[in-house]
Amino acid sequence: MPHQISPPTAPAMLVKSSEPSSVPPSQEEISSLLDTAFTAQTSQQSLDAAYALTNLLINSVGFRGFNTYAIFTEIRKAAADKKNGSRRESAMNLLGAFFERFPPAQPISEICFLVQDGGILNVVLDALSDKGNVVRDSAQYAVDALFACLSPESMVVTLLPALSRYLGKRSGKWQGTVGAYELLARVADKAKMGTGSKEEESIKDLLRESMGKKLAGLIPIVEAGMHDLKAEVSKQASKTMTSLTTLLSNDDVAPRIPLLIKTMEKPSTETLQKAIHALSQTTFVAIVTSPVLALLTPLLERSLNTPSTSQEVLRQTVVVVENLTKLVHDPVEARTFLPKLRPGVQGVKDRASLPEVRELATRALNVIKKAMGDDDGNLAS
Repeated sequence: MPHQISPPTAPAMLVKSSEPSSVPPSQEEISSLLDTAFTAQTSQQSLDAAYALTNLLINSVGFRGFNTYAIFTEIRKAAADKKNGSRRESAMNLLGAFFERFPPAQPISEICFLVQDGGILNVVLDALSDKGNVVRDSAQYAVDALFACLSPESMVVTLLPALSRYLGKRSGKWQGTVGAYELLARVADKAKMGTGSKEEESIKDLLRESMGKKLAGLIPIVEAGMHDLKAEVSKQASKTMTSLTTLLSNDDVAPRIPLLIKTMEKPSTETLQKAIHALSQTTFVAIVTSPVLALLTPLLERSLNTPSTSQEVLRQTVVVVENLTKLVHDPVEARTFLPKLRPGVQGVKDRASLPEVRELATRALNVIKKAMGDDDGNLAS
């Protein structure tokens, strides 16, 4: 039957023992609570059963119960039941209750949600495209509950890889893709510098630094969404890219970010030339770290390797590469990104028609080798 009340209102009273029970619940007890949730007549009854099952597990076998009682298997079956919207909604209520209550009590449960056997976040994101409003609302409740309870470390170590896997498959409904991009943007936004307490800003610094090291893998995924044929997806991907660029913390590049994002949104010879020209007019003085390299390397690589790039734009590109590379002080970061640029710079050195451009490319190549800590041009181990 259709549900009359939508979550996420919590039940009025929760029964919770003060100490964990040493006696594990029987399969019959677990199955009974699952059945109560899946056959509930209202959304509130479904959510009450979800919380009851959550508390029973936390106070007994904990996260191990997900596998022991095949709970996720039953939830996946209910979430895929196209003929019964109530079961699909209850599947989201159960996951929402788990996401809300388990991480604070047992942080290792995040592995079950996001890593083990591919995690179960994909089931929730897929439900954002459900034809039923209450199912979509319950799925959003689950997404919000998970995000609210994850620590900064977990966001980087478990949530980002889960979102990358989901977005990399590109096989789900567009609503799920939008939801994944939104969640990725929320992680980046959480790391923005602000006026919080010293402890809050310290946590943001940790998240910003950790997430910044993941940008090399995230930017191509988000840029692909910017070219999606579905307007809602491309719009959200552009917003997410804007959020990701707040991780850069580089005053030299910051004024160019809107132009760089526009170049990603509408890739063409003209937009690329404008971006390269703007970068060539930039005086780089701040230390260049992996977030900056993650943003700029794909654009520079494209300019270097595009056969139609003019000699003037190639000249500007190798100048930018040289100026940037001089400010890369970490050889590890240099060895992560500069090998992607070195073949293109070598090609300009070998084949550029203008002597001046070849000379500038030679200089840039020498700086790249020095930055990577190997003047012979071989990658240091």
